[in-house]
Amino acid sequence: MEQTNLGIGTRLQHTQFGPGVIVGIRYATYLISFINHGIKEIDKTDEKLDEIIPENATAEIETHSDVEKSLLKILRLWGGLQEKVLLGDRWIGGTLILQPADKTLKPKEIPIDDFFHKIVMLRDRLRVLEQNINSNKKLNDEDKVNLQQYITRCYGSLTTFNVLFKNKEHWFVGDKGGGAD
Repeated sequence: MEQTNLGIGTRLQHTQFGPGVIVGIRYATYLISFINHGIKEIDKTDEKLDEIIPENATAEIETHSDVEKSLLKILRLWGGLQEKVLLGDRWIGGTLILQPADKTLKPKEIPIDDFFHKIVMLRDRLRVLEQNINSNKKLNDEDKVNLQQYITRCYGSLTTFNVLFKNKEHWFVGDKGGGAD
């Protein structure tokens, strides 16, 4: 890519990592948040990068706190975009049936794809909540840790639904050694 002074918020396409957004700028590299690969440091002259939508063209170097602010701005702008998470093959087209103990009552059937979509949306919203807590300037570290523990417990409670996910990297992970919920 010939352009070497793209700004934070510029949307890019990388042939190896897919779509991403510049979240930080260093002297010779960009910090790019890729939807499916996280944050990577990429050389500004990398031929695998293609600019999609330029934003804030600048040659300035960002500080860590500026990177955090930029990432939050990007998360808000791209809030509607979701990571593509695949439902396990055995569940595609299936139905979730909720059967009341009282057999005189009618069961509720929900397409499992709809249920899965709601689980993924919940996970994504927990992640955004977690990022907002961690970047909040008004909360002290103790408050952040206390709130983070509740989110971790939520993830732990949701591990039951990991069976629905096709790929293990999308699973919920709770506290790996902590106490009970």
